[in-house]
Amino acid sequence: MRSAILLVCVGLGCAPVDADDLGRALFAGCRACHALDPAAQGMAGPNLSGLLGRRIAGDQNFDYSPAFKQARARNQIWTRERLDAFLADPEAMFPGMWMTARAIADPVERNALVGFLADPKAR
Repeated sequence: MRSAILLVCVGLGCAPVDADDLGRALFAGCRACHALDPAAQGMAGPNLSGLLGRRIAGDQNFDYSPAFKQARARNQIWTRERLDAFLADPEAMFPGMWMTARAIADPVERNALVGFLADPKAR
């Protein structure tokens, strides 16, 4: 599948940016705590490999906050829509979570990050 080309404007200049590249760049801030390699363990945050379609708090090797454990107990699944809502306002979705995550207000950026996480070939 061919990725979309986005027009990103910063200041007075605009430049086309591939959606995969934007998603990869946005995920760079997450790499300090999260891995995408399914074999990686021991990170500060849970492994995000295969996140979409997986049960929330589904990394068996990670000790989640009570907020995430409650979602797991309700058998909630990570969908594109749920991940988009989480990225828009993480604290609203999981009040009291241990993770400090900044909200991503821009829907284009959220879509690029969700697409990056959903497509292993984009990595």
